[in-house]
Amino acid sequence: MLIERAGVHEKGTFNIQSLLENSRKNTNFAKSGAIATFIGVVRNENNEGQKVISLKMQAYEEKANEVLNAIAKDLSEKPGIVDVQIHHLLGEFKVGEEVVYVSVAGSHREEVFSVLREAVERYKKEAPVFKKEKILTENGESEYWVSEKDKSSPH
Repeated sequence: MLIERAGVHEKGTFNIQSLLENSRKNTNFAKSGAIATFIGVVRNENNEGQKVISLKMQAYEEKANEVLNAIAKDLSEKPGIVDVQIHHLLGEFKVGEEVVYVSVAGSHREEVFSVLREAVERYKKEAPVFKKEKILTENGESEYWVSEKDKSSPH
């Protein structure tokens, strides 16, 4: 059985339970003493303090899957790490909805926390996933694509 370690998924086809089930299917999971997770959700305000109504997430899917899998594979080879999962959702999202799941399973919490942070930072910089914000302005609603320079900002 092929276990998907990373990739992009249409909204509604992957969730936190899928993430944990995938991690537990790893043949080395019994070596784990900790699983750390990061769940990115849509905030109600962007970095400029504007009210966010919704986000639309799109990706260059083939390349995003390749990049996310490469990051997961690379990080899973670190000492003490058993499994790394990175799954980004695509589609339209309201404030509070989940858009990304990252988990790291490993022998000890110290190892999983540092690798979890690295996984999040790397996917945000390296994966071709694009965010379009719909915001409320004094003139009504406005939409714009968040530029590459802003990819390091949190969701």
